[in-house]
Amino acid sequence: MLQRIRERLNPTDIVMWSIGGILLIMICWGSVATLVKGVYSTHHWIDFIIFGLAQGSVYALIAMGYTMVYGVLRMINFAHSEVFMSGPYTAYYFAAYFYRSGLLESHPVISMVLVFIISMATSTLIAYLLELIAYRPLRGAPRLVPLITAIGASFFLQYVFKGLYGSGFQAYPVVKALEGHLMVGPIRILKFQILVIVAAAILMVALYQFTQRTRLGKALRSVSEDKEASALMGIDVDRMISMTFMIGGAAAGAAGVLYAIMFKQVHFFMGFIPGIKAFTAAVLGGIGNIPGAMLGGIFLGLVESVGPSLFLDGLGIVAPYQLKDAIAFSLLVLVLIFRPTGILGERLAVKKA
Repeated sequence: MLQRIRERLNPTDIVMWSIGGILLIMICWGSVATLVKGVYSTHHWIDFIIFGLAQGSVYALIAMGYTMVYGVLRMINFAHSEVFMSGPYTAYYFAAYFYRSGLLESHPVISMVLVFIISMATSTLIAYLLELIAYRPLRGAPRLVPLITAIGASFFLQYVFKGLYGSGFQAYPVVKALEGHLMVGPIRILKFQILVIVAAAILMVALYQFTQRTRLGKALRSVSEDKEASALMGIDVDRMISMTFMIGGAAAGAAGVLYAIMFKQVHFFMGFIPGIKAFTAAVLGGIGNIPGAMLGGIFLGLVESVGPSLFLDGLGIVAPYQLKDAIAFSLLVLVLIFRPTGILGERLAVKKA
């Protein structure tokens, strides 16, 4: 048995498992030290968890765009972060008008519904044009070509919106109906956090039910499984691929408004960091797997919120929250060491890999 283990292990495996072991020891040691110190009360941990759920819900919505496109085309759409940016940035000007006219205060529900619709419509249109112009002509090209094109499209969209709307930060209008908090038993939850979590949950469930229950959803899954066989069965493959981009764009547009409500600002570069985090969430959950993207987003949001205080405070690190990105990507490394396909990922066939 030892001989078989020696044959299977190689120097790379030993190094990676050693890194994983060191990370696990540091996480456990820091967590125990933090809990023993008792620096944070129960209310603090609840606040961390609620904020993590809200942030993770936004990551999950963006991640579904990455994972759906990968599931159909086996490519990473790195321009998806700009699809996410385009919706809320465009909707900002309508939200500002509603705020100045008093409509946002007198009719907050109608105003926010319109802002969501404008944001989702803008992101959907950008995603559709992106697939039509940038990716469809390269459908049969080597895989590296669409990847480079996606990076180029990302920069192109960034500077188009910078030219259209300017390079400054725009403060998103404050919705007075979302100010303050509600008490759910002994738990205090900010109103905008309730909106973010509930809205994201509804959208994720609706998208999952759409892909699993409807004829169009089944056609999308068929194209993801085998494009040639789907075409022979009468499915319009190009239409299904466009629809995949559009659904991902609509989810990103909704996530953009929720993100703007949480962080109160928009700018032309706002999609970069959330886009990377959402891609990380998709990989964590298992790229190409919609429930995996949801789980990966929630997991990443919780880790970013709870992790710095839980893992690093006990190690004596000053201002641990500044290292939240390092925590998130370290856990990505840790998960991929022990589970290379992601939390819910499956081994891919040679044809798909």
